[in-house]
Amino acid sequence: MPKFLYIALDQNGQEVTGELDAANEAEAVNLLRQSQLYPTQVAQEGRGDAAVKKAAKTTAAKSKGKTAVKAGANAKVKPKTLMIFTRQLATLIDSGLPLLRGLTVLSRQEPNPVMKSTVSTIADNVQTGSTFSETLSQYPKIFNKLYINMVKAGELGGVLEIVLNRLAEYQEKAQKLKNKVVAAMVYPIIVMFIALAIMVFLMLVIVPRFEKIFEDMLGDKNKLPELTKWVIGFSRWMGDNVLWLGLGIVVVVVVWKMFASTPGGRRSIDSMKLKLPLFGDVQRKTAISRFTRTLGTLVTSGVPILQALNITRETAGNTVVSEAITKVHDAVKEGESMVGPLEASNVFPPMVISMVDVGEETGQLPEMLLKIADVYEDEVDNSVSALTSMLEPLMIVLLALVVGVIVMALFLPLIEVIKGLSAGG
Repeated sequence: MPKFLYIALDQNGQEVTGELDAANEAEAVNLLRQSQLYPTQVAQEGRGDAAVKKAAKTTAAKSKGKTAVKAGANAKVKPKTLMIFTRQLATLIDSGLPLLRGLTVLSRQEPNPVMKSTVSTIADNVQTGSTFSETLSQYPKIFNKLYINMVKAGELGGVLEIVLNRLAEYQEKAQKLKNKVVAAMVYPIIVMFIALAIMVFLMLVIVPRFEKIFEDMLGDKNKLPELTKWVIGFSRWMGDNVLWLGLGIVVVVVVWKMFASTPGGRRSIDSMKLKLPLFGDVQRKTAISRFTRTLGTLVTSGVPILQALNITRETAGNTVVSEAITKVHDAVKEGESMVGPLEASNVFPPMVISMVDVGEETGQLPEMLLKIADVYEDEVDNSVSALTSMLEPLMIVLLALVVGVIVMALFLPLIEVIKGLSAGG
């Protein structure tokens, strides 16, 4: 489909510029008018009036940062941007504002250019008769299946404002949980990186200089303490093989990524994450919280259980948990209970299985799932706090040990020299 460059005036009388896809110039003008823009110049890219295209490009350059970016099907935004949009839209609709009016208001005040263009297009489509969920499905990179299906269920049940509030709450809690886990993982990685950087600097820069000093002062290397000999030998090995070490690290990273991209490799890594000391407990509780929160939110919003399980499987974030959800889906499809597959997975603790069992028996499974999610979000919070408190002294001790051994190895010969000088004096 041809592209058209345009210059138009918005509702505030400000000049905007951009491009859009249309079959012909008349359709391009109609699309602009539907977007509440009043075109002053329209030209097909590669044809037509060169002056129009030049003017459009010049205006676009001058108004950079003020005009909306045209968002395509592959457009992406940060989860936080989507979370804020959902909360604002839920608030507006809950206050009695019609959906179309709410979308129009948000499209005008949205600071993110990609999201601004997306919301504007959604508003236009809703105005022309499309349903909200149908329009959202045109942007799969922004609105995932969970989002679209919940909105669809809200539309069918006439409770869109309730569903949007649940969605906003779900996104806020998911983001909060993610931030906690990231915070727990980032700290030890940073400390280990600093320890490694200090060790490399000492080995490649400081130790060789001390080696020359020892040669000048002692002459005979056999007089050096064993620890010093070992450190100097390791320093030489690192200096001679620094390129190979760098290449080896690159190869390990590439092989790891290739391994992780295979189904078997991904399953092995995800299984290992759940069994890691210290971190495995946080990973397991996070996976349980995400599973129960997602499934509970979907079912509470009116999404059929089998469809909800399929969506939950895709958003599980862990292959082992996804496989367990697949087995749960198959069991429910056959009219069986969820308890058996959950218990067989060895991922979910007895408390979760018991609560799911009670939820099925009493017909309050969605409410029970959300209670489990609340409990395990608190558990993750406590585990992250405990993990951080435990890792801080461990990382400090590790860093002190690495630096201390190297420093001791370098100062032992100097102490011997000082003793010798004192005895000779």
